Amino acid sequence: MSQRKYWVAAISKEHILRGVADSFIQVCHGKEGPLKRMQPGDMIIVYSSKYSMQGDDKLQAFTAIGEIADDNVYQYAMSEQFVPYRRKVNFMPCRDVPILPLINALNFIPDKRHWGYPFRYGVLQIGEEDYRLIAGEMGVRV
Repeated sequence: MSQRKYWVAAISKEHILRGVADSFIQVCHGKEGPLKRMQPGDMIIVYSSKYSMQGDDKLQAFTAIGEIADDNVYQYAMSEQFVPYRRKVNFMPCRDVPILPLINALNFIPDKRHWGYPFRYGVLQIGEEDYRLIAGEMGVRV
């Protein structure tokens, strides 16, 4: 078995609320690749820069946390034209945590002035120390 990895996915609050309700994650506009890199037992934290994908309403908070549940990356037909890939996640109860007070303590953000840069690809792997800091702030026991 491979060693547990820790991930952050950038997803709007509106979208992750649906994911938490139905125990799935969908990243990078439904791409398969990032989900295939994750393994059962890996931990994932969701960062929401905004409340909704189309809106301008900033949130800038960590909004969900969970564990990758199994090996299955599957497609789900949201419409005839949009059939994104998803992955089952066992989400844990948590509270939203603003990122701004944590920026200086997070190792995955090397340039504190341009702190949003690491989120540009939608999914990134982080270290266990950063995961533990964020999870603890979210009220999740690690």
